[in-house]
Amino acid sequence: MHRRRFFLSCAALLMSGVIAPLMAQTPVFFSDGGSAINGYDTVAYFTQRAPVKGRRDISVMWKGVVWRFANDANREAFEADPWAYAPQYGGYCAYGVSMGYRDITVPNAWQIVDGKLYLIRTRLVQAIWKRDVNGHIVRANANWPAVLSH
Repeated sequence: MHRRRFFLSCAALLMSGVIAPLMAQTPVFFSDGGSAINGYDTVAYFTQRAPVKGRRDISVMWKGVVWRFANDANREAFEADPWAYAPQYGGYCAYGVSMGYRDITVPNAWQIVDGKLYLIRTRLVQAIWKRDVNGHIVRANANWPAVLSH
């Protein structure tokens, strides 16, 4: 019994000593040059159904990343409920996460499913994603956030 407890304690310490620093080094939200979604307005995907470039002077720092907005109304909506507008999987490519890895995204490859924003690496990858959206979401949910440590 004591050996098992000792082994489990050592395993827990090892995991916290190895995994925690890896998780701390990998940003939860992907940002290119410090701005989420390459500086595009995350709220606009929902309200205008299109990628809209955000303005530098209308921004919010949230979760260590700058979020830019096209107008004050979008900034205020985000501030009221950021999780409602933040992209799934930290803005990393949803297809990539479904396949078990992190990848960059572009603002013009995206989809809203059940009120959630999914960003994709490219339009070509988006075509693959669309062949089995629900399956990819299930796999990505299973892989997130473990892919941050890869």
